Amino acid sequence: MAVKGPKRAFDLVVAAVLLPLTSPFVLLAMLAIRLSSPGPALFSQTRVGQHGVPFACHKLRTMVVGTPSLPSHQAPAISVTAVGKVLRKLKIDELPQLWNVLKGEMSLVGPRPCLPTQTELIDRRRQLGVLAALPGITGLAQMKGIDMSDPKLCAETDAEYLRGPRSDSTSKSCLAQSTGPDGPVVQVPQSGRACRFPASSLPRSAVTGRKSVSPWKRRTLLFCQAVWRTA
Repeated sequence: MAVKGPKRAFDLVVAAVLLPLTSPFVLLAMLAIRLSSPGPALFSQTRVGQHGVPFACHKLRTMVVGTPSLPSHQAPAISVTAVGKVLRKLKIDELPQLWNVLKGEMSLVGPRPCLPTQTELIDRRRQLGVLAALPGITGLAQMKGIDMSDPKLCAETDAEYLRGPRSDSTSKSCLAQSTGPDGPVVQVPQSGRACRFPASSLPRSAVTGRKSVSPWKRRTLLFCQAVWRTA
């Protein structure tokens, strides 16, 4: 299932470097998980990979043992442990997926792998050719605050990222989410039009329908585009 080429080489080098560098954080997180709730610190969950082939996606456990296997947006909030909330916020729970990258099952950047039960998202991704790519630890949809609760928008954003080398759509979306020549772009829900406002006058809640994009996420958006252009 491994992908050959510059992007795969980039994934291998970065994953090989990050694994030893992040291992102290992973070990501390595992200790905190074991001390705070019963059950294993690591768990593997079946996800849909490249070409629709299932694979075991590795993560640090952030929920209580026995929680049903559901998409994150459908899982009961009460099932997330106190330590799990911190790990999710800092994205530390995703670090074990560096092993998936080394095994050729995932890429550093790409569409986030979904559960086999998320059939609508799988069908839309198949129609748009998204399943031809390796899933990623992070992706453009996540950086833009789009989760899998909207399968159509999620799949279209994944496809937008994959079109990156052939168009500037992703880089334009990055600029639209950050500064732009005249200020941030915000869609006004009443009119559906895109307007520009000075950064100093833009409240966090002005970005409607999506989570606010922090500076590090803006930089990651540009990183996503740069990584894909290495392919």
